[in-house]
Amino acid sequence: MRIDIFTLFPEWFDWLKAQRHVRNAAALGHELATVDMRATTPLAAGRVDDTPYGGGAGMVIRVDVVAAALAGHYGSDPVEVRTQRRVIALAAGGRRFDDALASELAAEPALTLLCGRYEGFDDRVHEHLASDVVSIGPYVLSGGEPAAMVICDAVVRKLAGALGHADSALEESFSPALEGGPEYPHYTRPAEWRGHPVPEVLLSGDHARIRGWRLERSRARGRSLEGRPPG
Repeated sequence: MRIDIFTLFPEWFDWLKAQRHVRNAAALGHELATVDMRATTPLAAGRVDDTPYGGGAGMVIRVDVVAAALAGHYGSDPVEVRTQRRVIALAAGGRRFDDALASELAAEPALTLLCGRYEGFDDRVHEHLASDVVSIGPYVLSGGEPAAMVICDAVVRKLAGALGHADSALEESFSPALEGGPEYPHYTRPAEWRGHPVPEVLLSGDHARIRGWRLERSRARGRSLEGRPPG
């Protein structure tokens, strides 16, 4: 897989590239690259934005700036790029990112993530340059870079070999092994701390009981997330 991140702040992603699972993926032939949208802007002095039509506060990233970045990087008509690879614009009003979408994206051979800034993109970016508009949650960020890091982290760790051990992701939150529920509680030494013991079942050595307890704890957490009583 190759992931290209179009951003105004490519240096922000140096930390992400240094993480072990990303390095593991790179060693296996996967790529994560950044593209500076200022480098190809058709505007003077590296400008990428303009005031919104209709008035209002803030600035909007221009569609011609994003188009120039896509054309410059891929060497083709920017409108056609989304027919060749998945192009995702990151915006608060997009499809909600979840584990199912992470798995869907991990199956793609190539992804392009477009990081908005200020008031976001001219909507023609969403309509004509992106194949998807995705949000990581119902809140506003200063830009799409943190959202891109979340998506990259969730997607890359699903690539075979990225975590280093095949069993690492089997019983994670929202996995099929947990019926799509959140992960169960974990405990480690000491077995008792300030009068708070580890649940006895985890010390029993009875793997069937442990499996049943973990699944029920996962289900209870799922009910809690849905606003239903845990019992």
